[in-house]
Amino acid sequence: MTSRTKILLMIFVGAAVSLGTLVAQAQKKPAIAYPAYPNDPRHWRHAKTMVIFSKENKLYDKFGGLHNIYVNDIAWPSLKDRKAFPDGSMFALELFDISTPQGSIEPRGMKALYLMKKNSKLYHDTGGWGFELFPGDQTTGSVKDMNKECFSCHVTQKAADYVYAVYMQ
Repeated sequence: MTSRTKILLMIFVGAAVSLGTLVAQAQKKPAIAYPAYPNDPRHWRHAKTMVIFSKENKLYDKFGGLHNIYVNDIAWPSLKDRKAFPDGSMFALELFDISTPQGSIEPRGMKALYLMKKNSKLYHDTGGWGFELFPGDQTTGSVKDMNKECFSCHVTQKAADYVYAVYMQ
């Protein structure tokens, strides 16, 4: 092998390694950590409760159950005034199984905790929002692809800064 061939081979290998590293870093987004006390969402402001109880709702299979939606203090003024959310804004959706004893709807076991966190620089390709899902009682997130698993639905809410929740007086 000539020295010129060796040099070209080293350049090619170096370029391939660099490209692989860039692709791997571009796909990895910082995970949103499980919110432990005192940052537990139940210490945030309660924004809304909703129940999806029937297959008449197209989201029933994935989101059927009782929803409690919480918002942190950074997001609260924007939710209330219907303005764009600043970085650091967070939303939490607790999803519970339900039972209907004696004509009431009651939560029965947490199905999942969903989080949204605004960081325009880190999550530019998903409208500035990072998404995470903690199934059941797990404290490790499970979202692999924010675009496919979360943002593809939230993109319809662009006019509301990609947020479904609205302020309820």
